[in-house]
Amino acid sequence: MDYQKFILPHIWNLKPYSSARDEFKGKEGVFLDANENALGSGNIAPWNRYPDPMQWNIKEQLTEIKQCSLDQIFLGNGSDEAIDLLIRMTCNPAKDHVIICPPTYGMYEVSASVNNVPIIRVNLTADYQLNVDEICARINEQSKLIFICSPNNPTGNKLNRDSIYTILDKFTSGFVIVDEAYIDFSDEPSFIAELAKFPNLIVMQTLSKAYGLASLRLGMAYANPKIIQLLNKIKPPYNISGATQELVELALANKEFVKSSIETLNNAKKDLISGLNSLPGTKHIYQSNANFILVKFEQAQELFDYLIEQKIITRNRSTVTLCEDSIRITIGTTEENNLLLDKIKRFYA
Repeated sequence: MDYQKFILPHIWNLKPYSSARDEFKGKEGVFLDANENALGSGNIAPWNRYPDPMQWNIKEQLTEIKQCSLDQIFLGNGSDEAIDLLIRMTCNPAKDHVIICPPTYGMYEVSASVNNVPIIRVNLTADYQLNVDEICARINEQSKLIFICSPNNPTGNKLNRDSIYTILDKFTSGFVIVDEAYIDFSDEPSFIAELAKFPNLIVMQTLSKAYGLASLRLGMAYANPKIIQLLNKIKPPYNISGATQELVELALANKEFVKSSIETLNNAKKDLISGLNSLPGTKHIYQSNANFILVKFEQAQELFDYLIEQKIITRNRSTVTLCEDSIRITIGTTEENNLLLDKIKRFYA
């Protein structure tokens, strides 16, 4: 694949900023190169030195976990950074466009709008699957990115894998981004294994969900090494803090926590669904392969407001395309889920 055709010329030819830690990668020595404070930090841990700009230790851990190579991994300040960089890397403002499939993750549209990039919306079908024929019909030479979220947010379901393959085969003028933020809760294999077959594929994942690291803001993009090189070229030099890197390394080593969390939350989801199905106000619970469920309720807005009064915070998705009268509920602890069920039962009583 001739990637140069799909990357903006000024990005392709950009000379990246060279940081002090790019020029010297050792950990021992007298560091007088980066204008740091040699006296240390005003707190317990010494954070006075700049972090590894390429986060190699984390990437080495991920190669084992994700079964990929070092040069296929980009780390960003949440997946949102990768979304923004990909748009800026490929799209001429006010000319090229991205394709999204509502209802879906809102940051695709926000990032495109921030960068003045037009958005083509092809709604999911009534059963929340990709409208492949319509997506392919909307592709033209100005199409640069297609965002696909699977399992999807806010609906929770996984998208038909053959549909994604079809779009990967048909869309040859840009990149298909498969956002797998919730893949750990699904029985679907990751598209990371397909990178060698599809040079136009970019896969995004996050440590915010199954790994429980939402506050640390670390997201991953997996792609052909050439794309990873370009992302690293245009990212801020120290986009992942030293504290985040240190804590992420510890978390990635604790494989038992992730396995246990997935099992516990999936079981709690089954119990919550069973409890909700017994309540009179529950109209429909959509299939979920994530750590949340989308539920259609009678009097959804009133229920949402009531739950807030009870200090139970859910997400009202009733104004989102194809999600009328629906509330998104993150799976909590058993105690939290039981409290939620009790309050909903009281509301309808």
